[in-house]
Amino acid sequence: MRLDEVFGAFGTSPRGLSSQEADARRERYGPNELPQPRRKGLWRRFAAQFTDLFALVLLAASALTFLAYGLQDPRDVGNLQLAFAILGVVVLNAVIGFFQEYSAERTSQTLQAMVPHTSRVLRDGERLELPSGALVPGDLVVLEAGDAVSADCRVVEAHSLSVNNAPLTGESAAVGRVSDPTGTTTALESRNCVFMGTTVVAGSGKAVVHATGAATEFGRIFRLTDQAPQQRTPLQREVAVMARRVAALAVAIGAGMFALRLQTGQPLVSAFVFALGVMVALVPEGLPATLSVSLAIGVRRMARRQALVKRLLAVEALGSTTVICTDKTGTLTQAEMTVTQVWSEGAWHAVSGVGYAPVGEVADAQAVRDLLRTAVLCTDARLVPPSDAESWRVLGDTTEGALLVAAAKAGLDPAAEKDAAPRIGEFPFDPVRKLMSTVHRTAEGDVLCVKGAPQELLARCTHLRANEVEQPLTGELRKSVADANDTMAGRGLRVLGVAVRPVDAVPGSMEQAESGLTFLGLLGMLDPPRPEVSEAVRACRRAGIRIVMLTGDHPLTAEAIARRVGIVTGPSPTVVTGSRLNAMNAAALDALLAADGQLLLCRVSPEHKMRVVAALQERGEVVAVTGDGANDAPALKHADIGVSMGAGGTDVAREASVMVLLDDSFASITAAVELGRSVYRNIRKFLAYLFSHNIAELAPILAAAFAGFPLVPLTAVQILAIDLGSDVLPALALGAEPPEADTMERPPRSRRERLFSAELVRRFLFLGAVMSLGVCAVFFWQVHRSGIPYADFTADDPAYRKAITLTQAAIVVGQFFNALAVRTDRQSIFAAGLFSNPRLIAAGCFGIGLMAAISYAPPLQEVFHTAPLALADWAVLTAFGVLLLAAEEARKWWVRRTPATIEKAAVEKEKEATP
Repeated sequence: MRLDEVFGAFGTSPRGLSSQEADARRERYGPNELPQPRRKGLWRRFAAQFTDLFALVLLAASALTFLAYGLQDPRDVGNLQLAFAILGVVVLNAVIGFFQEYSAERTSQTLQAMVPHTSRVLRDGERLELPSGALVPGDLVVLEAGDAVSADCRVVEAHSLSVNNAPLTGESAAVGRVSDPTGTTTALESRNCVFMGTTVVAGSGKAVVHATGAATEFGRIFRLTDQAPQQRTPLQREVAVMARRVAALAVAIGAGMFALRLQTGQPLVSAFVFALGVMVALVPEGLPATLSVSLAIGVRRMARRQALVKRLLAVEALGSTTVICTDKTGTLTQAEMTVTQVWSEGAWHAVSGVGYAPVGEVADAQAVRDLLRTAVLCTDARLVPPSDAESWRVLGDTTEGALLVAAAKAGLDPAAEKDAAPRIGEFPFDPVRKLMSTVHRTAEGDVLCVKGAPQELLARCTHLRANEVEQPLTGELRKSVADANDTMAGRGLRVLGVAVRPVDAVPGSMEQAESGLTFLGLLGMLDPPRPEVSEAVRACRRAGIRIVMLTGDHPLTAEAIARRVGIVTGPSPTVVTGSRLNAMNAAALDALLAADGQLLLCRVSPEHKMRVVAALQERGEVVAVTGDGANDAPALKHADIGVSMGAGGTDVAREASVMVLLDDSFASITAAVELGRSVYRNIRKFLAYLFSHNIAELAPILAAAFAGFPLVPLTAVQILAIDLGSDVLPALALGAEPPEADTMERPPRSRRERLFSAELVRRFLFLGAVMSLGVCAVFFWQVHRSGIPYADFTADDPAYRKAITLTQAAIVVGQFFNALAVRTDRQSIFAAGLFSNPRLIAAGCFGIGLMAAISYAPPLQEVFHTAPLALADWAVLTAFGVLLLAAEEARKWWVRRTPATIEKAAVEKEKEATP
């Protein structure tokens, strides 16, 4: 199909659709959106909560208890109550898990909507930036390197256009696109079509939309891939392994105690109920819900700090990040380029004003008007006037926007200049040659305009224009240009060179076009550092995270910015260019990365970034990479944590990353690392909390069995009441614990470190042992002071009921103080603030209040076989809780006083004192 036929077939024109026609087609075709993923119905998702291993164990226990009740003669109502209580715990956990999953899903959908996905289209002849969902068949889309294609389109204009069709074909190599008819029968085989979900790798062009939403090729595949099961993260798999081991241990110990009780002559049902209590005591029923809540809270907190995490895997890896490879522009700086100096014909011209508002002036503007006019013609960006909602802004590349603003300050009208010299050809910018060339038709004839990296451009120039006269570019003149470039770069400016030459027609190749050029001058622009970055860099240093700058800029520019934000503090950092990296073998690169000191990698290509990231990972580093352009996408995808820019980044970079910075600031990375570390530590806190009091539930049961006491000191119904009323809520509150003050003072977590580490086991064994001693002490103290021999105790004996009430209350009060104790790993809880987590205090008070109701309310006394406690009893229990907290504070003090900790503190203090 010829181009004129393409426009006719889709009812459009080279000016695009009219606004009215676009609105009408949107009504007819609907939004350009993929169908929502098919999700399980609410009831099926609720039922899935009962497939958790802990839930299955408890369901089996409930079923067996129902069976025991049915087989008894006479029947014991207590067993019926126990069966319903176990079932109630399972149902409650399912409800909590279901609503948490539903809430997390809704939050994820909301956060994903915050990431912009836009397309550039022509409507009524105007170039607009619209949400990709607003595209309709017939729209004329403008394509540039780094764009994600948002609909299936027929190409009508192509300038060295190539795309990556990997999402559709699996082939990662870029394929060229043309506007000519190809004669193929299927759309996927057509070289003149581009498809939704693919990305523009290089070049530019225009294309007419012919399919949107579900009608696209990607929409067809999307419906198939939507059926694929969701993979669990490593943390989830590790927790699943832990759950299997704990469940197996609970069942094994329960079976052993069942056999032991039978051998001592206990009735079958009594022995079973006893074994059931042992098993229930070991199962941390609230763990799955607590885990998901903790991760979801971390994701929400990161979003509030402008870091959108697309996968929970990123939350896990963030806590162990050891190296951040950061870009410069937009991440360390504000991404509002402003031309501040112009060098031409050996003279300097200052440019006043900052930002994108064309307010300011160029010194001796007349002398640089030709230079600025040439730079304007060689741009694709557009300067957008302010509106009610926004100030002056740039549509397109910010560097090109700075050129437009500088031209406007010199008295030029960028739009008028482009209209007066229409573009008839172009060789788009690519990160390898670092140049962009355009061909324009003017009244004086066709002219080629070139802009780009001064070193690359100067190598292609043979003449220099001075005083409107062209002269050969001698060695002395080349040195003057290079010196001017170094002067600007040394001031922290990004420098672009501009050149020109007349042509008879559009050159046939880039090599032919970009040769024999006449050099016009240099433009130096500044992107000021973000004010919050310096403190974020210092925080990374204190946290043991190394920062490596990877940039395409001049080494002097990179070093100037690195010094401003604190990445470079010493007198002589290691600065390596891309050309030097090319000359390094693997061993030399490994030695470079292993060396101490501050490292800046400048003038690097996408291949260089990939190579550096891979080399760091081979050294065992956990690498986070920041980037905003299409050239950053390979490194972003290869990194452990790919971090893209949400405001100024390209679609392909955002798709390749696992975290998107909504404000494009490096400080948000630091905040996300802190929160990632906090999430992992919070998980360990509630694991220590859950398993320590599980030990305290099991200890009196085992102690009573070995002491020959005929009854259980803690019934299964009481255990369920503990796990339900005073277990889950504090664990959830611990999952929401804010980062500790020293979170960013510790070295990164080793990627080989397991969640269930020896340190965690030692901690909950220590806390569990202290709690167990107190719980066993109050039980046997009450039994002993009653004066009744063990063999004479019955289930209805008031002394026995008082003893098991004390046991339950001791665990509940111990949980309250235990929750306070595990809030910090090494820091004193009094330094962190004893009451600084009000949710935890409220959850603990709720548990104690429920215990009081079980002790004093007659209906609950009948269910739990409890007795009222005296004020003196509560005083003893409180003293026991205080002793538990004191023991943990003593342990933390000892940890803080260990030689390794003292040495680390001294090193950190020395680091902070180093200028």
